[in-house]
Amino acid sequence: MKRLLLLALCVLFLSQFSQAERSPPNILFILVDDMGWSDLGCYGADLHETPRIDRFAAESVRFTNAYAMSVCSPTRATLMTGKHAARLHFTIWAEGAEGGGTKYRKLREAPSIWNLPHTETTLAKHLRDAGYLTALVGKWHLGDWQHYPESHGFEINIGGTNWGAPQTFWWPYSGSGRFGDEFRYVPHLEFGKPGEYLTDRLTDEAIKVMDRSEKQPFFIYLAHHSVHTPIEAKEADVEHFDAKLREGMNHRHSVYAAMNKNLDDNVGRVLDHLKERRLDENTLVIFASDNGGYIGVDKASGRDNPVTNNAPLRSGKGSLYEGGIRIPLIIRWPGVTKAGICDEPVITMDLFNTLLSAAGLSAHETDGLDLGPLLKQPDSKLKRDALFFHYPHYYHTTTPVSAVRSREWKLLEFFEDDRLELYNLADDAGEKRDLARAMPEKAKALREQLHTWRSSVDAALPAPNPDFKPGKAKNKP
Repeated sequence: MKRLLLLALCVLFLSQFSQAERSPPNILFILVDDMGWSDLGCYGADLHETPRIDRFAAESVRFTNAYAMSVCSPTRATLMTGKHAARLHFTIWAEGAEGGGTKYRKLREAPSIWNLPHTETTLAKHLRDAGYLTALVGKWHLGDWQHYPESHGFEINIGGTNWGAPQTFWWPYSGSGRFGDEFRYVPHLEFGKPGEYLTDRLTDEAIKVMDRSEKQPFFIYLAHHSVHTPIEAKEADVEHFDAKLREGMNHRHSVYAAMNKNLDDNVGRVLDHLKERRLDENTLVIFASDNGGYIGVDKASGRDNPVTNNAPLRSGKGSLYEGGIRIPLIIRWPGVTKAGICDEPVITMDLFNTLLSAAGLSAHETDGLDLGPLLKQPDSKLKRDALFFHYPHYYHTTTPVSAVRSREWKLLEFFEDDRLELYNLADDAGEKRDLARAMPEKAKALREQLHTWRSSVDAALPAPNPDFKPGKAKNKP
């Protein structure tokens, strides 16, 4: 009897241990706004200091060829649905979707939705239905009040609205003037005090959600507004980077550098809290940006130089050159990820099925893959030949354009003049040597591949502008 009792206890212990091993992980997704590929120390930044994120990267899989859409809302839509922005017809941010071209533009921009349809079953809905506590803390930018996070599977929404940027990073985070007469605010951040900084407060709120989750697994989508404009930072941090500036640095904006430092401090705070709560060993943490770095000038910051520099990559946010679409992506899942560098091309749609799989849920038919094999073996390959991009709009870095990356080859097709540009990224990551004329057959083959893909997703295209007046064309890349 004693032996049978001992055996039964052992079986029960092993069963409970096995169940614990199979318990779904918490998921913390930290999405940063407008952070460029080379804005972090671990990706080669010179002026910027990001020691906490760098340390996190050393414990994680750090992707060197991760991609997003070239502007914010389309990327966020792909994260929530696993579908390409072109398939969703969600190719520009909300405010931009109401455009349509001016008389000084050769093309009318393609139509785009700006409300994420309720017919889409989001990542949050899947995880909520599987028993997760789901929370959005920070930026939403996927539709009006009828399409806020609560209508898309998030039980908690702290700060999420239809707006893409706050009026200010200083409490009470509200006002008008920067974006015209419109009064903007960040909801559910009451009871602050003068001098409180938005990135600090959003981190506080994410930590509160962790503490309220108790035994329920959580999915916290911590979507920081930093490091998007307005470029504002704490004065002591700005002075630190002013003193550090040297000739020859790629990064020259000390206020932006200070924003990056504050963001780094807050990533460290939330990781420390996971460890203090003994949640770190069962929490999958993703750190990513929503598009390439913004290379325009934010004069409100008092500086006349570009906000960031994506070198060695070309251009920035909005464009389909590498500086506009290649992003930092770092993933840590203790017990699963094998720390290392992954050079395999991946894209934001992949994170949808990756997180469903991590939660023990079935994969869905989407435009992305499950990155699980790369998390376990960073030097492995995915069964995919190409990644596609589509931005049928104008921005100060580009005219309407589509692109395809097929392994080391990349082709861009500009709609205004049907111009093709061809690059070999293996030896020209900066896209300085256009090979389209030298290799017409290669360019033709990739163009056909791009057209086939656009047709398969029913991508919306720009159209001739009947009101166009030659001689004052804008937005040349």
